[in-house]
Amino acid sequence: MPHKTADPVSDDARLGADAPARASWATQDPLLTEYYDTEWGMPVFGDTEVFERLSLEAFQSGLSWLTVLRKREAFRAAFDGFALERVAAYGEAEVERLLADAGIIRNRLKIAATVRNARVALQLRDREGVGIAELVWSYMPARSPAPEHDEQVPSASSESRALAKELKRHGFSFVGPTTVYALMTAIGIVDAHLVSSHRRGCSGLWNVDGSRTAKALPFAPR
Repeated sequence: MPHKTADPVSDDARLGADAPARASWATQDPLLTEYYDTEWGMPVFGDTEVFERLSLEAFQSGLSWLTVLRKREAFRAAFDGFALERVAAYGEAEVERLLADAGIIRNRLKIAATVRNARVALQLRDREGVGIAELVWSYMPARSPAPEHDEQVPSASSESRALAKELKRHGFSFVGPTTVYALMTAIGIVDAHLVSSHRRGCSGLWNVDGSRTAKALPFAPR
């Protein structure tokens, strides 16, 4: 979930009660609104796609999600579409190339962590037969939060803390509980939309009250 920022008068407030209910962060820029209305909370099950989202959440740390969104296509181009095998093969030359790329966030620690995380994800798949998507989805909770106001949206959960601990045990970096919870909300593992939002339940996995639907999953939760 994007970091909370200052809350100016939202477009929804200006438009009146008939406007769609959105989280306050989603009304601060048209790009955020589009992301909220079309992508945030929709299920993502592929290893490449989950790795991309995890990497972008890590790059967001200390910054805003809007900054990441504006650079997203540049990130995809710079990191070869976040293909695990390609990123895992990066050496010092590729790291220096990325550090010189003004289109992305040029943070050596985060770039190095992305390369390392790709290698760990491949090791996890090759040695234990578990993809990064399967591991992340295995921490889907029995219930999702049902916030009525922005202040009630959690920034972490017992599941995100447990998943962060497991990821770190395998050797992943920049995977704290808050970053992991942001990933979980972004890819539909939990539904952090306000109960009044027009996007509540958009994943098809959660009912408005936070209970699970009967929709089948490709991975079995714990």
